[in-house]
Amino acid sequence: MASKTGNAFDFNLFKRLLKYTNPYKLTFYFVALAAILLSFFAVLRPYLLKMTVDEAITPKNYEDLVFFVGLMGGALILEVIFQFLFVYFANWLGQEVVRDLRVNLFKHMLNFKMTYFDKSAVGRLVTRAVSDIQTIASIFSQGLFMIISDILKMLVVVGFMFYQSWRLTLLVLTVLPFIMYATRVFQKKMKVAFEDVRNQVADLNTFVQERITGMKIVQLFTREKEEYKKFKDINEKHRKAWVRTVWYNSIFFPIAEMATSITIGLIVWFGGLRAVADDGITLGVIIAFIELSQLLFRPLRQIADKFNTLQMGMVAANRVFGILDTESSISNLGTTKVDSLKGDIEFKNVRFSYTGDEEVLKGISFKANAGETVAIVGATGAGKSTVINLLNRFYEINEGKILIDGIDIKDISLESLRNQIAVVLQDVFLFADTILSNINLSDPNITEEEVKKAAEQIGIHEFIDTLPNGYQYNVKERGAMLSSGQRQLISFLRAYMSNPSVLILDEATSSVDTYSELLIQKATDKITEGRTSIVIAHRLATIKKADKIMVMDAGEIVEIGTHKELLKKTDGYYKNLYEVQFKAEEAL
Repeated sequence: MASKTGNAFDFNLFKRLLKYTNPYKLTFYFVALAAILLSFFAVLRPYLLKMTVDEAITPKNYEDLVFFVGLMGGALILEVIFQFLFVYFANWLGQEVVRDLRVNLFKHMLNFKMTYFDKSAVGRLVTRAVSDIQTIASIFSQGLFMIISDILKMLVVVGFMFYQSWRLTLLVLTVLPFIMYATRVFQKKMKVAFEDVRNQVADLNTFVQERITGMKIVQLFTREKEEYKKFKDINEKHRKAWVRTVWYNSIFFPIAEMATSITIGLIVWFGGLRAVADDGITLGVIIAFIELSQLLFRPLRQIADKFNTLQMGMVAANRVFGILDTESSISNLGTTKVDSLKGDIEFKNVRFSYTGDEEVLKGISFKANAGETVAIVGATGAGKSTVINLLNRFYEINEGKILIDGIDIKDISLESLRNQIAVVLQDVFLFADTILSNINLSDPNITEEEVKKAAEQIGIHEFIDTLPNGYQYNVKERGAMLSSGQRQLISFLRAYMSNPSVLILDEATSSVDTYSELLIQKATDKITEGRTSIVIAHRLATIKKADKIMVMDAGEIVEIGTHKELLKKTDGYYKNLYEVQFKAEEAL
């Protein structure tokens, strides 16, 4: 991977990228062959032009003129055909590589730990997976093969020029080092500039994505003016990054154009003197050299431009491979596969921290027997949500063991483990799709009829049926077309359809209406029936029904027992919590 942004090119990174063309070797070789053929077509036209002038126009031979014009027309048609095939298949190859690379990247990201997503901006990851990878396609469509084709053209042109007149060739080549030096400086400057551009694009994407997602907060707290100012600042940095690339282009291309014009002037001056002196240089040679010098310098100027494209693609590839090289996956070395579980859960001296030595769980131990409902209560930050995150292996524990049916969850394959655990979170996430697709998650084995039957069993079919198009109702992004209570009901049904052995509920209902709360309570009773359930409890009704209540404080379990048992403890944590939070609810 490229570590120095000022480097003009990173060959190790490039070789790694080329491996993605291995499945398409035939196309790769064909495009390379087309590039070679195009380089020979490049000198064929100037040669035929020289022959036309010297063999037909100068001696005024009409038949030879028609013949050479016909040859030039045929050569042009062949060049157009190969140019079409070259451009089409170079772009096709780029899109195939991009598709495979994007699939690999998304597959890799699917297995990341939650820690990675906690620390990574969503907008930046979206930039990597969408626009950065699309930029990589330009390496093949406008960069690599185009540069190879241009270099081959230049080599063939120089060889042909020497064959025609070594003196004029040396004259042309005196200007070449100056253009090559300018090109080299230009490439280095543009590499740094494009790195800055990609950074600014990622920052802009991140800012826009976050503000659009949190627009309700922005408007509720009347932060429109402040966010607008921030956006203007970020957008200005983005503009400046692009203007820097424009500045380098504005300097380089006029210099290159001036050098080309000087070269043509030298050819006409020196070649004209030799032609007048009848010193082996003809009018046809002079005309051919004017066109050949263009064919030599134009690719050189274009190489600089295409090298920019190549560099931009390489910068994007560097970023994408940076994610592909990130080792942030939960270890999935477990070989045990379970089709069903009784549901015995045990935490043994489990310690865990999200960052560094700041422990969130400080050696907790507890058991939940099969079929039991365990309610977890405690203040915010006590570690309640961490318990359910660890049970699903979203994070790796620091010490201790978590067992299900006596098996360490590390010994169970991740897919098998998570298939047996269903989670209903307080913050329900719905995709921009139909209610049916959000329930069965587009699993073709779960039919609409089965979903309807399950909805009737937990008492929410009537609510779904009243929506426009029923189960085919599109809830839009994050379920924006539904209330918070309705979203939670959908998540209950989604969990119920998976027929889990273990159920985890974060059953907050503080922001839902009374009708939705009654439906949620009925759904809770139904889906917890007969299966082990761990509930982060917010309502007294749920807590009182629990077989066991686990009270947490500052990452430790301070009390365990039933509702009645815990109320008997004088100055107990749960009793104090009940007096402050739940007694008024019970009175109501």
